[in-house]
Order: sequence, then C-alpha cells, then structure tokens
Amino acid sequence: MLNKIKKLIPLQAFKFLQPVYHFLMAYVAALYYNFPSRKLLIIGVTGTTGKTTTVYLLSRLLSENGYKAGYTSTAQFNNGEKEWLNDKKMTMPGRFFLQKNLRKMIKNDCRVAIVETTSQGIEQFRHRFINYDLLVFTNLYPEHIEAHGGFENYKKAKGKLFSHLARCKSKYFDSDNKVVIGASGLKQTELRKIKKTIIVNGDDEQASYFLSFAAERKCVYTSNEKLRVENLNLNNQEEIKPVPEIFLYQSLFSGAEGSDFQFLNNHYHLPVLGSYNVYNAVAALSIAEALGIESKKTLESLSKIKTVAGKMEKIEAGQNFTVLVDYAFEPKALAALYENLKHFNYQHLIHILGSTGGGRDQSRRQILGNLAGKEADIVIVTNEDPYDEDPQIIIDQVAAGAENADKEPDKSLFKVLDRREAFRLAFKLAQADDLVLITGKGAEQYICAKNGHKIPWDDRKVAREELANL
Repeated sequence: MLNKIKKLIPLQAFKFLQPVYHFLMAYVAALYYNFPSRKLLIIGVTGTTGKTTTVYLLSRLLSENGYKAGYTSTAQFNNGEKEWLNDKKMTMPGRFFLQKNLRKMIKNDCRVAIVETTSQGIEQFRHRFINYDLLVFTNLYPEHIEAHGGFENYKKAKGKLFSHLARCKSKYFDSDNKVVIGASGLKQTELRKIKKTIIVNGDDEQASYFLSFAAERKCVYTSNEKLRVENLNLNNQEEIKPVPEIFLYQSLFSGAEGSDFQFLNNHYHLPVLGSYNVYNAVAALSIAEALGIESKKTLESLSKIKTVAGKMEKIEAGQNFTVLVDYAFEPKALAALYENLKHFNYQHLIHILGSTGGGRDQSRRQILGNLAGKEADIVIVTNEDPYDEDPQIIIDQVAAGAENADKEPDKSLFKVLDRREAFRLAFKLAQADDLVLITGKGAEQYICAKNGHKIPWDDRKVAREELANL
C-alpha cells in the first residue's frame, strides 16, 4: 500500500517530503509496537567494516553470560528464539521489521538487543525512537561516500547516532539483568543504572570525533601502548569528558586455525578465521568489560565460536581444494582478506568477484579488479548485484582493472555473466591444493536485479551444489 501511495506522489515532491516521511514512519512503527527498546538494553554497532562480526561475537558472549541477546545484522537476525539469515538485502531493516523484532525479543525473554546501525539507516531515521544504551564505533574510511556526497557527510551521518545517545532515557537493571522502567526514589537504590556508554576504536583516525559526543561513560580499545587520554583531545584543545577508560590489546598470532591475542592482560584464542577479526573480538570484549562480565567467562565463550556466516567461511564437499566464501566487496576489506590468505597453504588462487550496481561507488570497480589481478592466479569476473545497471558493463569495468594488472583474457582472466557458471568454471579449473575464493555476497540471500526484482541466491548453497556435480 505504501509503495502505491509513493508512486502517486511526484518525484520532486517526494524527495522534499522524504525526511518527514522517514521520521513519521520511525515514530509510527515504534508506537505500534509500544516502544520496545525501552525494555531492553540496546547496543548499537556502527563503522565501515567489522560491524556484522562484532554483533555476532558479542551476542554469543552476552547470551552465555547472563545477558540473553537478540540482534539484527547484515548476515543474520536473531530474536532470542530463532536465528535466520538476513533475507532483506539491507543491513539495517525497515522500521516496522526492526521494531517488531525488538518486541519479539522481549517476548522471548531477551535482556539485550544488538542493532547493527548503518549511516544510510541513520539518514532515514531508522535509529530514532530506539533507546540506545551503548554505542560501539569500529572504524571509518571512505565507503558509500557517493551516497552521502563525500567522506565528511558520511562521518557526520554516523555522528548523528552518537548525538542521539544523549537524548535517550536512563534505564536500570534488576538482579536478573532485566531492564526495569519507571524506577524512582528508593527503588533506584536497589537497581543498577545502565550508564550511557560510548566505546571507540582508539587506533582509528576518527576516534576523537566519536569520543566528543556526550555520554556518561567512555571507553577506548587500542593496540597502542603509548596512547594516552590527553592524546584523544578534540583538536588538542577541548577536553573529552568523562575521561575515557583505556582497554589495551595486542595481536599475537594468526593462522589457518584462527588468532591469538591479549586483551587486558588475558590471553584469548579466536577460532574464527581472519586476523582482522581480532579487532571485532576486542570490540565485543570491550562491551563485555563495560558490563562487568568476568574475563574467565569471556575466555571460555570466545573459544567456542568457530565461524560467522559468509565471513571467510569454508565450503566442504569432499573436494581436494579449498573453497572460501567472504562478504568483502570494497578495496580495503579485500586487501585485508588477501593478507590473511597468506596463512593458507595453496598452489594457485582462483578468485571469483564482481561489483554491485545501482550507481554504488563505481570508482571502486577497477580498483577491485586490479587488486584481484595482482593477487590471484586466475580472475573470474561475474554478476553480483546489478540493480538497474547493465551487469555486463559492470563486469567489463572490473575486468579492465584486472587487465591493467597483466591478466590475459581467456587465459588468466574470464568474464562470465552467469554467477553459477562462474562457479562451475572455477571448480573445473581448480586442481589439488588450489584455493577458490568467492567474494562480494557472503551469506546474502538474493541477487538484486532490475525493477526491484530479487533472485533467490546463496553463494554457499550454490557452491555446495556445483561441487557435488564435479
């Protein structure tokens, strides 16, 4: 019904009314479900990368230690009773879906809701009328900047979430870690106040910006032993108050079996592949520390987590070569992924990749192709999410980057429009001890095509099907 109404409104008028529309939708959705965020501890996770893994790791840490948690993320949803893959093709879902799931979490006796919060979701007021308690900033670098009109606008969009925190009402925990609302007077003395808290990656260049927003408590996780609170002053002039607590960590070792690191002088092992997941684990541990969860308990919980859906996920079907599926779709994440592949023993690397359409960050297409051309022995460029663009044009643009890295068409570079056919070709070319890397979609459940058409798809499922046909 809403889509029909929107089509009746002239485009220019709709653009003008969009902010009001998004704000009202956020309010109506929260009102319809009786403002469920007031009855949960709400943790918002934002940044350019690492959000999804941080959300998943955090949910496991909390749920095993007295804080049953539901969550929404790029890869999966969890309402405290059921966990399922994100089939919405959006990281931060629509307001009615989001509020409905928060209400469901309450019904399922959750204590915590973790919301992966994006800049585009913030611009559409999807964070409004959600009473956040803790915010985590993972990192920030240029991505989605075309949608925001530049990096500064992108950063400010993230900043709106942190300014929103100051407007959120206080909550209290009872002895069972359940949120109590409406407590006052002597009753408050029997409860534990949930301090509005900002947790920031102190190694990121934008740390001071996100620490400058008002909060009752501030924490910084960093690998820099020399980092001092005075170094975090905004423009070296204004003091950041309250004084941030510093959580020191150190990466120790990463390999094909996971990573080892130290956090607050405790030794941790994370079985999830990828050294960059140490940063995500540390972000999750920082929240656990802020909530007062004992390190002994977090040590045990973290060591049990083996994988995250669509994140360096191994596909096993009895083949004599390795297949990895990963969500990486932008240059920095892809470069980090290549760095981690050095921990694997393989003969040749065959990389299947593409780039999204719909006008999204077109400048990265040749960069992605160039990276693949330099790092992989064989590059197969295929369709990803074309939206309303011609998928062949996108493929040609990515492939041009690989050609600039000396990949030779039909020998070490292949352009395959059909994504399933691309998988077949890669598996046919793969020999014993080779590694086939599939990036761009991870555990996403659709390929997005013209006119809003969604084609059911799962890279992991399709890979297993094609491996079974070898």
